[in-house]
Amino acid sequence: MSLLYARLQPGRNLQRGRYPELKLTGASVLVTGGAGFIGSHLTERLLEIGANVTVFDRFDRFYNGKEANIAEAANSPLFGLVEGDILDKDALETAMKGSDVVFHLAGQAGVGFSVDSPAVTNSVNVDGTLNVLWLAKSLGVRRLVNASSSSIFGVPRYLPIDEDHPTNPTSPYGVSKLSAEQYSTVFDRIYGLETVSLRYFSVYGPRGRPDQVIHRFTKALLEGSSPVISGDGTHSRDFTYVTDAVAATILAAETQEIGGEVFNIGFGGTTSINELAGKLITLTGMEGKVAPKYEEGSKGDFPATRADNSKAARILGWRPKIGLDEGLKRYVNWFSSSVKFQKGPP
Repeated sequence: MSLLYARLQPGRNLQRGRYPELKLTGASVLVTGGAGFIGSHLTERLLEIGANVTVFDRFDRFYNGKEANIAEAANSPLFGLVEGDILDKDALETAMKGSDVVFHLAGQAGVGFSVDSPAVTNSVNVDGTLNVLWLAKSLGVRRLVNASSSSIFGVPRYLPIDEDHPTNPTSPYGVSKLSAEQYSTVFDRIYGLETVSLRYFSVYGPRGRPDQVIHRFTKALLEGSSPVISGDGTHSRDFTYVTDAVAATILAAETQEIGGEVFNIGFGGTTSINELAGKLITLTGMEGKVAPKYEEGSKGDFPATRADNSKAARILGWRPKIGLDEGLKRYVNWFSSSVKFQKGPP
């Protein structure tokens, strides 16, 4: 572990217990995985509202470019960076000391990766989360917001999926995220650490991971190639734009009396992968030039997701704003101007 950029302001000395109000402006917050996709967007938003932000990230090679994700944020006098792994308790404690709020977004992503490397996924997502929770409890953190996933539900019994839907994950990744979510709830109930878990549904947007389907399709199309679909393309997802996910995450930290709660965070729609490919073919000007190609489906996949957002709307006051058509347009514009790819004829 190396200290790249020390915390600039210590956290406030707050008593433990339940609090009537928590505002992030002026608070000291830690974002684990803060150089990642959602984490970097959250970091920027926290800085905009005046929080003192420490990012904790291991800058692993699961995907490149994480340094660039926080390059702009690093210019803020409210920004701090500690490089380390959530499996390293000493590094984590260094970063967390003085924090009022912890946003726990660090983890080993990827359903496919988890199928090939379940032990690694479990170690990072379960053991690492336990480290984060225990230190947050020990250091007097006021609230911890945990990033969970719609992958915990597995094959849906009904749509849209509400928070009471049975959990039956179909991959080691889903199992690990469910375990982390349940540990978070237990820490709220028996240790007095306020925790909130957010079940993100297929978040996409600028700086999204290269293994995500929207990134893969867009890259292929802008290079003049066919998007490759796993399976027959009839499986569907509830795609959620990253700024909407970030807005919900901020509300989960500030809303009163929600310790121990879990919330679905998705747009509330559903789009098949075939439909997604068609939308991106149109947006990239490749109609009539390429068509999707199909390969064998991925292990651990599930047929559909669609979030019931009524609980988040009722309690957090959160409603998504960016529909898929607008979000894809923004994404393609960002990708075209920001990502290196090989342009060529179809």
